[in-house]
Amino acid sequence: MKEINKEYDAKMQKTVDVVVSDFASVRAGRANAAVLDKISVDYYGTPTPINQVATISSPDPRSLMIQPWDASLLKTIEKAIQSSDLGINPQNDGRVIRLAFPQLTEERRKELTKQVKKYGESGKVAIRNIRRDAMEKYKALEKKAELTEDDRKEHEKEIQEMTDKRCKQIDELSAKKEAELMAV
Repeated sequence: MKEINKEYDAKMQKTVDVVVSDFASVRAGRANAAVLDKISVDYYGTPTPINQVATISSPDPRSLMIQPWDASLLKTIEKAIQSSDLGINPQNDGRVIRLAFPQLTEERRKELTKQVKKYGESGKVAIRNIRRDAMEKYKALEKKAELTEDDRKEHEKEIQEMTDKRCKQIDELSAKKEAELMAV
């Protein structure tokens, strides 16, 4: 039964990892290539992330430069960035696309903080769903007489401790990201 708990713990850790990557995609005033991770372009009929069709560099702390490997993608990348929720207007000079990241306004910081809270909350919901699945599995094992009531309660207690630990971890990551956004 311990391996079942390890399986659920691994699922919870993957959820935390997803939340961390979601937080990385929220820009905090500094240019970060991770903000482009969720933006895809149509590359020969296939939606492809920008970082798989171009080189992304940061010439200075407030800008990103995107240099596609195929020059015909310039317009497509430019349109994809404009239609995203990034809130930045790309400059296309015919060879590269430049993204200038302005200082965050107080209003934009508050919007980004709400977005961080939403990501954190959806991560905690996913962890609680994993806990619910584990609890149901243990109850089913108890019904089949493969597990005693005391063992089930012990496993449920362990699962609850894992859930509390992961939710606390997400809360700490959220607070850290929110502080980072408000400090910029």
